[in-house]
Amino acid sequence: MALLTPLLSGFIAAIIGIIPPGLINMTAAKINLKEGKKNAMWFVIGAVLVIFCQVYIAVLFARVIDNRPDILTLLREVGFAIFSMLTIYFLFLAKKPKAKKSKIKKSSKKSRFFLGMLLSGLNFFPIPYYVVVSVTLASYHLFKFENNTIFTFVFGSVLGSFVVLYSYIAFFGRIEKKTDYLMRNMNTIIGSITGIVAIVTLINILNYYFGN
Repeated sequence: MALLTPLLSGFIAAIIGIIPPGLINMTAAKINLKEGKKNAMWFVIGAVLVIFCQVYIAVLFARVIDNRPDILTLLREVGFAIFSMLTIYFLFLAKKPKAKKSKIKKSSKKSRFFLGMLLSGLNFFPIPYYVVVSVTLASYHLFKFENNTIFTFVFGSVLGSFVVLYSYIAFFGRIEKKTDYLMRNMNTIIGSITGIVAIVTLINILNYYFGN
């Protein structure tokens, strides 16, 4: 039971982080439509392998930060500023994205595996995302920076990422219209999420300075 919480936490965090239509999941879906499920699965395996490394590095970095309250507070303040600026940008300044149809040429399983690794490696979002997630969970005593807990959290994150990517492959044809709607409203969605995160971060900062 002690490992169930980090497993579910990693699983849920991965779903939240990867479920919005993005380069990796949309590419996986389109490879499935153009080249078949096998090539798409090789792409997913390559992407998930890199995600495993990214989450593990993020949690190790978070463990160092967790032992330094001063650094943690500074990161919260920087994070609040960044998320506030992102909220303003996505809600008021950014242009609405348009769904673009991309052409994918027929390729081998090996090339799709490395393409998955490449696109996943170019996505730096998971590292700061999982740093914040793991530190936040630890602050609420829902996560401990112990080896077995870390590996369980990482496994949950990988499992959640795989489930989301597989869902895009399996059900993309049914949800394609909905993904177009999401793409048109992506700025509002992202801006709302970053706004919520900014508010939560501000509350944590105020509790740190005035809670005692």
